[in-house]
Amino acid sequence: MKEFFKELFRTNIYKRTQGRITRQVTWVAVVVVAAFGLYRLQAMLIDYGPAIQFGAPGVLLVVTLWAAYRLVNVPSFADFLIAVEAEMNKVSWPTRQELFRSSIVVLVTIFSLTVVLFVFDLIWSWFFQRIGIL
Repeated sequence: MKEFFKELFRTNIYKRTQGRITRQVTWVAVVVVAAFGLYRLQAMLIDYGPAIQFGAPGVLLVVTLWAAYRLVNVPSFADFLIAVEAEMNKVSWPTRQELFRSSIVVLVTIFSLTVVLFVFDLIWSWFFQRIGIL
C-alpha cells in the first residue's frame, strides 16, 4: 500500500523527452472528456446551492487533472504512448492531392454500390410481389 501512494504522489515525468506530443494529446483528451462530465454534474447539482454546485465539480476537476497527469506518466502506459508516437512518425502521410483523389474514389464507389443495391432491392421486391410473398 505504501508503494501505491508513493507512486500516486510522485511528481517527476517518466522519460521526459520521449513521446511528449502523444502524452500531451492524451492528457488533454482525458481532461476534456472529464470536463464535459463535470459540466453536466454541475448542472445537475443546481438544487444543492452554489457551494456544492461548483465546489464538488471543482474538486473533482483538480483530482482529474492530477489523475490525468499521473496516467500519462505511469511507466507502462507512458512506454505505450512513446511507442505509439514512434510508429506514427514512421507513417507515410498522403499529400493533399492524393487525399482528395482517394476520397473521390471512395465516395464514387459508395454511391455506385448504393445504386446497385437499390436496383437489386427493387428487382427482388418486384419478384416477391409477383410470386405473392409480399
